[in-house]
Amino acid sequence: MKTIVNRHPTLALTLIATAISFAFIGSTQANTIDNIAKAVTDSNVNINLRYRVETVDQEGIEKDATASTLKSRLTWATAPINKITFNVEVDNVTAVIIDDYNSTTNGKTQYPIIADPEGTDLNQANIKYAGEALTFIGGRQRITHNNQRFIGGVAWRQNEQTYDAARFIYKTSDAVSIDYSYVFNVNRIFGPNDGVQVADWYGNFQLINATFQQNENHQFNAFVYSLDNEESHVNSTNTYGFDYIGSFGNVKASLSYAKQSDAYDNLLDFSADYYKAELSGKIGQVILTAGYEVLGSDNGVGFSTPLATLHKFQGFADKFLGTPSTGIEDLYISATTVVSDIKLVATYHDFTAETGSADYGSEIDLAASYAFNKHVSGLLKFAAYDANALGTDTNKLWAMATFLF
Repeated sequence: MKTIVNRHPTLALTLIATAISFAFIGSTQANTIDNIAKAVTDSNVNINLRYRVETVDQEGIEKDATASTLKSRLTWATAPINKITFNVEVDNVTAVIIDDYNSTTNGKTQYPIIADPEGTDLNQANIKYAGEALTFIGGRQRITHNNQRFIGGVAWRQNEQTYDAARFIYKTSDAVSIDYSYVFNVNRIFGPNDGVQVADWYGNFQLINATFQQNENHQFNAFVYSLDNEESHVNSTNTYGFDYIGSFGNVKASLSYAKQSDAYDNLLDFSADYYKAELSGKIGQVILTAGYEVLGSDNGVGFSTPLATLHKFQGFADKFLGTPSTGIEDLYISATTVVSDIKLVATYHDFTAETGSADYGSEIDLAASYAFNKHVSGLLKFAAYDANALGTDTNKLWAMATFLF
């Protein structure tokens, strides 16, 4: 099991000691003991079980993969003590009956990759102060920004991505908030143990996101992401950008732009652009969405988003977890509807190079989800990538059940 200390024990212990001292300021010893007892007595314990079967048929790999995995999550959170709460969360991922897949740690390279390694992981361990204007979270925690295109948790995978960090969220007014995180370790989905991919990215990562909510229909986000990655220098970058999300009656629109360049010990030399435009509207009982997303390239280096929840973008088949050296243009359209309380989504992607004229391929994604009650839900998903100039034909199928207690 990984620990919260990692390579920065002094910082981690300082964060914990500082938060504890805040909790006890102004309290007598008797009151402190009473507060702790009440916080523990009134604490919340939650159990999350997620069972999933995932299959992969990938051209060029000897065997088809089948992963039958169960994620078991136990979360414990205290009641507040002077606006301070303590949160601990432990995950276990176990292969159930069938483990014919390459988890990136089990050495089964005759199968396609399904990045759900077995193991037990300390997913969260943090202290949170929630004041009227300032929120502080110290320790291992989730950090997600906006739509998770740049900073996310990759919660789709059985081992979630979390961050060892000090995070400050300051609300200057009802309309404006500033979110700053100093991250010294990224707990990646490939853990808890190193395999083909390392389980942790150590470094100095500064994540800044400012939000301006003009009104309920218009929101602006500006962000700066400075990634000094000690484990993967090619992922050391500086990224600056903005998002806009707006509603115009029945039509919703979003626009994004970002600029990225090499930084710190990155030996590459590049400056690439990112932009995205998306429109959606409801016709009858169907919501139609059309979008165009571009991750550019420069000097043979593609714009990267290594901390994103990548499964949400550029197709469920995950063929573009790393941006090609010639960049990528993703033209997509999707339709969403609900039939007998079953949510149905169909999406088509057309992928081409941003530099040059290569036609990478296309993909069809289908999903159906249903909530049986507040404790049990189910999901079916299918992805079919039809390769042309990049990758190989790949079909993926998922069947998943989630239980919350």
